[in-house]
Amino acid sequence: MIEIKQVAVLGAGVMGRAIAAHFANAGLTTYLFDRVPENELNRNILAANAKESLLREKPLPLFSSSLVSSIHIGNFEDDFHKLAEVDWIIEAVVEDESIKQQLLAKVEQVWNGKSILSSNTSGISVHKIINDRSTSFQQHFLGTHFFNPPRYMKLLELIPTKHTLPAITQEVQQFAEERLGKGVVIGRDTPNFIANRIGTYGIQVIFQAMEKWPFSPAMVDELTGPLLGRPKSATFRTLDLVGLDTYAHVVKNVREHSSDQAEITAFQTPVAIQKLIDEGALGEKTKKGFYRKNKNVIQALDLQSWEYHDRKKLKIPELEQIKREKNLAARLQAIFQIDHDIGHFLWYITKKTLLYTATYAPVIAHQILDIDRAMRWGFNWDLGPFELWDQLGLENTIERMKKEGETIPAWIEKSLADGKTSFYEQDRFLTLDDRAYKPIMEHPRIIPLTFQSPGKIKGNQGASLFDIGDDVACFLFHSPKQAIGNDALEMLDYAVSEVASNYRGLVLTGTGSNFSVGANLLMMLMFVEDEDYDAIDLMIRRFQSTLGSLRTCPRPVVAAPHGLTLGGGVEMCLPADQIQASAETYMGLVEVGVGLIPAGGGCKELLLRIDQQTNRARARVIEPFVHKAFENIGQAKVSTSGLEAKSYTYLRQQDGITMNRDFLLHDAKQAVLHLDRSNYQAPNPIKIPVLGSNGANTMKLGAYQFLKSGYISEHDYKIATKLAYVLAGGEVPEDTLVDPAYLLDLEREAFLSLIGEPKTQARMAHMLRTGKPLRN
Repeated sequence: MIEIKQVAVLGAGVMGRAIAAHFANAGLTTYLFDRVPENELNRNILAANAKESLLREKPLPLFSSSLVSSIHIGNFEDDFHKLAEVDWIIEAVVEDESIKQQLLAKVEQVWNGKSILSSNTSGISVHKIINDRSTSFQQHFLGTHFFNPPRYMKLLELIPTKHTLPAITQEVQQFAEERLGKGVVIGRDTPNFIANRIGTYGIQVIFQAMEKWPFSPAMVDELTGPLLGRPKSATFRTLDLVGLDTYAHVVKNVREHSSDQAEITAFQTPVAIQKLIDEGALGEKTKKGFYRKNKNVIQALDLQSWEYHDRKKLKIPELEQIKREKNLAARLQAIFQIDHDIGHFLWYITKKTLLYTATYAPVIAHQILDIDRAMRWGFNWDLGPFELWDQLGLENTIERMKKEGETIPAWIEKSLADGKTSFYEQDRFLTLDDRAYKPIMEHPRIIPLTFQSPGKIKGNQGASLFDIGDDVACFLFHSPKQAIGNDALEMLDYAVSEVASNYRGLVLTGTGSNFSVGANLLMMLMFVEDEDYDAIDLMIRRFQSTLGSLRTCPRPVVAAPHGLTLGGGVEMCLPADQIQASAETYMGLVEVGVGLIPAGGGCKELLLRIDQQTNRARARVIEPFVHKAFENIGQAKVSTSGLEAKSYTYLRQQDGITMNRDFLLHDAKQAVLHLDRSNYQAPNPIKIPVLGSNGANTMKLGAYQFLKSGYISEHDYKIATKLAYVLAGGEVPEDTLVDPAYLLDLEREAFLSLIGEPKTQARMAHMLRTGKPLRN
């Protein structure tokens, strides 16, 4: 087996540089090469410009700007000899078969005979690319299809050829899952592979349906987004984001390589897309496609008049009640029964997509499991096609399809005849070759856990406590909208008590895409409206006490945050003995955005970390660290990754980062077991040195200068003075040692004084209403 430490990416275009960036995220030394342009003195200019652009692109391809130093640039003429030193060579040039073939022929001249070789392509035949290469080269070669952007998109399709050594495929899959954080599926070498083949058909059939039901693009997007279990970008917004020229190329690739006339017809470039391409309106990259922005107002294209009109939130009376149904299958079944154009339209596109997927499943994939995963991971569908079909009911949908004159794929007919009435049965899936049920083999680092999983010790609406094996318990946070309320705190109190008596340690994690967005603002605003400040004071005291118990728990506590981890969510993590964060964790104490400051121990915990980091130093040493904390909290800075959270001190250098979110719970559990085996002792309470009143005045002066320069408002300044007072330890002399409880009192008093301010209340109400901060 090859230990992959160095990687070379050949081609510094959009995909090539993004792939190189993600290998840098994974901690690898990465080479990024491109051609030498004519009449250019700087022979590395293309790669150099690509590397520089990684620091400007949105969304950010790198976890941290510091990682750009891991990427070394070069060109195809002067630097090819370096390829002999790397462990994986990835060709990522333009999607042109002959250009790829020519470059790989050149690669073979310097290849060391053992490193992994791959071509990154979204649909070109992998076999054809290497037809003329040596047997050994072919054995080490496979296709890779990283979905764009590689940092954020989970799916990686691997396309081994008939020559590829199984060990090479296995090595790449394991590395991609564990080091790159990918969900890997193995596809067959067919046009557009798995996800793009089905995903593009799903869009093509929408255009076909619009010929019968002439809904506008805006209407279709309202129908084919979350309502259908798909992303908010739905159909036409997705096309704009992908690029209409790119989409047309993907459609053309299937059309030109298919021998099925029905499929060739289905993959004709839609007239509207071709017309926009001819006009140079390619979507987001040209600022105009099916949508455009006009004076900060988003306008949608009317396909009948070919004019843009302001996009409005559509209210569809027939669907308003159905939208409230959270179960996708139940929601769709209700929609499909509506005797209305909307119901007919959605049934038609769903039916056609399911049938197309089933028809071509044996052609494009080895297993239906790979197809479902590809569509969930690559197109962000809530359910893959076969998962959805099971939920809708295979037998009754087949019956309806037959009545409507549809042809059912033979392998499904045979499966039904054999009594196989579903594609999945408990933890097994139906195979395509012999139509038998086969166990789903999950990666050993995956611990599946939802609030409905077995092993539950106790739970309520906000959180549950589970036994996850090896005498480790897991506090699973599943509060609605990930807001911390009394129910979650009640379960956390119980969890600490239960773990202290009966378990080796505790993991804190959450469900959904986010860990926690903070405290329950709605509840606090209701108390404010009732002028019940005693209830707010009691709630804060309870929050402080509960989170404080994590620090004093006699068993190790490991927090496992992921996604948005804001405000109280950060404060829930800070007292843990260790944090094992997902690489995609966005942490920030953002309370100033609603006119408040952290009051659950956030300020106290950061001061404690600064004290540990500076090894009990005096004020002159800790001052810049405290100022940095003041800046981060005062500006509501949120890390763009788990790695960047270390620079904000929300994570310590010794805290772990897990690249694959699916492995996060396993890794956090292992951290608990490691602490337990190390004869864990809860930390002793200590007093913390503070800057005192002089330090507070220095921070206030900085905030005052921002005020006078017009960067912050009067209310921002008031919040900043409260924050400075707390972080400096109040009206005490410099280098005073204070109790953590004293700092908690300062946090609570400042919080209570600010929540009584009308401008803070306006900020809270605005955030609840719009989800955005109000700077008043």
